[in-house]
Amino acid sequence: MSMFRTVTARLYAPTKPLIPRFSNGLRKYATQSQTDLKEILAAMIPVKQEEIKSFRSQHGASKIGDIQIDQLYGGMRGMKSMICETSVLDPEEGIRFRGLSIPECQKVLPTAPGGEEPLPEGLFWLLVTGEVPTQEQADWLSRQWADRADLPSHVVTMLDNFPNNLHPMSQFSAAISALNSESNFAKSYAEGVHKTKYWEFAYEDSMDLIAKLPTVAAKIYRNLYRDGSSIGAIDPEKDWSANFTSMLGYEEPMFTELMRLYLTIHSDHEGGNVSAHTCHLVGSALSDPYLSFAAAMNGLAGPLHGLANQEVLVWLTKLQQDLGGEVSDEQLRDFIWNTLKGGQVVPGYGHAVLRKTDPRYTCQREFALKHLPDDPMFKLVSQLYKIVPGVLLEQGKAKNPWPNVDAHSGVLLQYYGCKEMQYYTVLFGVSRALGCLASYIWSRALGLPLERPKSMSTEGLKKLVGA
Repeated sequence: MSMFRTVTARLYAPTKPLIPRFSNGLRKYATQSQTDLKEILAAMIPVKQEEIKSFRSQHGASKIGDIQIDQLYGGMRGMKSMICETSVLDPEEGIRFRGLSIPECQKVLPTAPGGEEPLPEGLFWLLVTGEVPTQEQADWLSRQWADRADLPSHVVTMLDNFPNNLHPMSQFSAAISALNSESNFAKSYAEGVHKTKYWEFAYEDSMDLIAKLPTVAAKIYRNLYRDGSSIGAIDPEKDWSANFTSMLGYEEPMFTELMRLYLTIHSDHEGGNVSAHTCHLVGSALSDPYLSFAAAMNGLAGPLHGLANQEVLVWLTKLQQDLGGEVSDEQLRDFIWNTLKGGQVVPGYGHAVLRKTDPRYTCQREFALKHLPDDPMFKLVSQLYKIVPGVLLEQGKAKNPWPNVDAHSGVLLQYYGCKEMQYYTVLFGVSRALGCLASYIWSRALGLPLERPKSMSTEGLKKLVGA
């Protein structure tokens, strides 16, 4: 595959104000005039290292909670056991990226010319630095990722040779692993680079991988659903999302706007979710970013994690097939109860941490209200929003009866013509790279060690508590 590049004129949106999020000691390093993210990081890292060193020296022996046996058998829910600097998930408030809520990010992050939704480039800059970037800094990332987007020929050949019955996520994960041939981190480690330099090569690999993921994802999509047609050219003057949607074959401007929002809000959900934790765990063994993120994608492919957005559309499709067009509230209640009585869950509802409507659901709902208010599938999703929580509360098993991000994303994609449900988790995966790899860079910069928690047997626990 040859990737030809075109150059088009580009207009820049007005510069937005810089909002500091790091401690005062770091603010001076992320100025509006600097656009080289690596240089800014190089100045930030020693300050953050010293901050943590001082904090640990004073409070390293402090206790932060107790662990109950139920937590060990219950998926370690609620156990404070990890460091994640990029985002924090509050059960009542939802996700905050470096202190900013999703509505706040929508207000302050840079946008594309003429657009309203935040650029994922701006979100990545925020996750890495803790600072809201200027328009110029976000545009710098767009150009960097366009310049790094080409794939090595062996990965293209591998993707072209995969059978059509291989799930898109399996192809995605395999291609990411194969990109390990390009790893600066793995090469430098083999050559004996000093550990204080690990972050520099982690940064280069992360930037390369983020740049290449839309190319990989578009190649998979074209091979599976568009008869192997060409993904076309990377345009160095387009932003990351615009190049991605163009390679997929979608030229509708509002679909590109949706993708900017989608890739921003799916990027990070603190460190304990399956994909983020997996990337951190594998990375703690000093596996390079390609291998670490490939492992994360195998976790994301599970039906209790990223595959859930596919499950939602399957369930909604079955609902429409069984009940027909216009559906009464009573018919919906009966269908929901039949689902629950059949030993199944209502996909898209509930969350391991959240105890309110997912803000990621809310911002997608607002997008739909603005751009597709009369879409029948959106109306159905809105109707379910009124009914499902009440049924789940009546059932009495759900700690959180409210919708999560997966309850809405597929409906928006379907509206703009992206109807291949098996592919949706790949889109999620492209986005999740922003959070996973921002954390990976900082893990190497802070010298976080190999993760190795202590496990217990049931017999051992019985002895421990005197049972």
